[in-house]
Amino acid sequence: MTAAVQRRLAITGAFLAIGLFIAANAHLITVALNSQPDCTLSERAAAAKPAC
Repeated sequence: MTAAVQRRLAITGAFLAIGLFIAANAHLITVALNSQPDCTLSERAAAAKPAC
């Protein structure tokens, strides 16, 4: 394996790792924002809690 191929593989791996990191964080943010069941409206809904 030549140095150019190794360099290309290392750069591709780094971009894949960064992409995976960003995707995982985006998923965690999405889940955190959507996981407040006490703050959703229902048919017998009272006023929202102050934390909402």
